[in-house]
Amino acid sequence: MQFELSADQEALRDAATSLLDARSAPEAVRNVVDNGGGWDRSLWGELVEQGWAAVVVPEDLGGLGLGWVEGAVLMEAVGAHVAPVPILGQLVALDAVARAGETDWLERLLAGDAIAAVTHRPLPASGSTVPVPYLLSADVLVAPTDAGRLVLVDLEGAEVEALPAMDLTRELGRLDVDSLTRVDLGGPDAIEAFLDAGAVAVSAELLGAAARCLDDTVAYARDRVQFGRPIGSFQAVKHRCADMLVDVEGMRSTTWWAAWCLAAQDPERSVAASTAKIWTSDAADRVLNSALQVHGGIGFTWECDVHLYLKRVQLDRGWFGSATEHQDRLAGMLRQRVESGEPVI
Repeated sequence: MQFELSADQEALRDAATSLLDARSAPEAVRNVVDNGGGWDRSLWGELVEQGWAAVVVPEDLGGLGLGWVEGAVLMEAVGAHVAPVPILGQLVALDAVARAGETDWLERLLAGDAIAAVTHRPLPASGSTVPVPYLLSADVLVAPTDAGRLVLVDLEGAEVEALPAMDLTRELGRLDVDSLTRVDLGGPDAIEAFLDAGAVAVSAELLGAAARCLDDTVAYARDRVQFGRPIGSFQAVKHRCADMLVDVEGMRSTTWWAAWCLAAQDPERSVAASTAKIWTSDAADRVLNSALQVHGGIGFTWECDVHLYLKRVQLDRGWFGSATEHQDRLAGMLRQRVESGEPVI
């Protein structure tokens, strides 16, 4: 059995990393933040031009016909660079739209001419949504409803309320859903697939952020000298970094298992997606906390890059379900197996 990325997937990872090294270096991200936050439309155009939005869409619908392993490759690179672009929501929305065969919006979303916002929180029949990333710039919102349907909401003419966000590389907004046009994308099965895709995408982004912070923290521990020695030589710092590595490798294992299950339409895909989100949500928090501790006083300053990742992680931990929510979901799935006499493992 092959547990490594294929040559083509490695080439995709290298190309994505090279592009974001050049276009989403810390200085570029800080420039977005210092200019009021939001997202980088120039970078977005370049990603769309290179086909990022089309990765999970079948070829017969105008996509690249790859899948969620390749989608996770891209999202890991996005997380490692805290790239200020709405690619996560676009991938998840396009996956749902393509599954439903909703062609009216498909071409515009693939071309990047329309922006999609996504949330796993059910939309009420009337009233306001929860805060949703990129809703201020979105043309459509894809979300489940409290009636058990997955819908695409046309946001033309909608008045979106801007909300303060910890992560200034992402807009945050909410809106009143009354009188907005909804396109039905399916029932419970569509919602389940939507939640699985979102959980995998966010898990991959969390993995990228945590892995990058681990690398930066180890490099800092080698260079920072205290009491005449690099701080990385002190046992307490070694233990911190070792724990970070264990967490990151656990994140990597669960995320790639989930991405493969999704791509292969494996029966375990929902179990795998929830397992990945449980682990990555909690592990990323531990990794970032340790990164702050190892960086010491400078880790709490604006000049240190750690805060960019910390803020991204805090939003991602709850997006498409917190660890607690996915523990409940996983428990429900396993309970059904036990009650029906099926094996849990």
